[in-house]
Amino acid sequence: MKIKTAIVDDNSFLARVINEKLSEYEDIDIKYTVYNGSEFLAKLEKNHNLDLVLMDIEMPVLDGIETVTIIKQKYPHIKVIMLTVFDNDENIFNSIRAGADGYLLKEVSGEKLYRSIVETMEGGAAMSPSIAVKTLKLLRFPEKRELLTIDEDLIELSTREREVLEQLAEGLSYTLIANNLFLSPSTVRKHIENIYKKLQVHNKLEAVQKARRQSLI
Repeated sequence: MKIKTAIVDDNSFLARVINEKLSEYEDIDIKYTVYNGSEFLAKLEKNHNLDLVLMDIEMPVLDGIETVTIIKQKYPHIKVIMLTVFDNDENIFNSIRAGADGYLLKEVSGEKLYRSIVETMEGGAAMSPSIAVKTLKLLRFPEKRELLTIDEDLIELSTREREVLEQLAEGLSYTLIANNLFLSPSTVRKHIENIYKKLQVHNKLEAVQKARRQSLI
């Protein structure tokens, strides 16, 4: 029985490397590669007959963590292994909270990647050793997770950034926000990038939650 697999990664070179690492294993059937979470969800809408996805985190349009959250709500049978170059605590915590079944670094060997896929399909939780150590620390000392974010006093949003974030919180699209604030969509996108950096978050949901928690909006 072949394991029907997809790769979601905005770096075409790294996606090809992952493909090549798994090419020698006959029971892994790589159905397709897409370059962001939005493309992947569109594919699933047409056909969700998939067993597992190898998911990058930092991608345009829709990042890996936000994509995992949606997958686990709509297609809970699909296993998700985060496959990323980022091993920072915040990404690990948010991925696991979103429902990821495993978390590996891209430097993983082909054999380890293959074993991890099989292990995950059998109900295991595949993790790179360094990730496992960090995860245990996060579980043992949950109060320390607050230290992962920057000092709340240091977060300052400009008036324009607050306006953009408030409209984002209302669920408006970039285009609508641009129209309402008399900005170009690219300027809105730049403001949102700056907001994410300042708040140290990776998606709209996290940004809105954190901004509300800290009374920024």
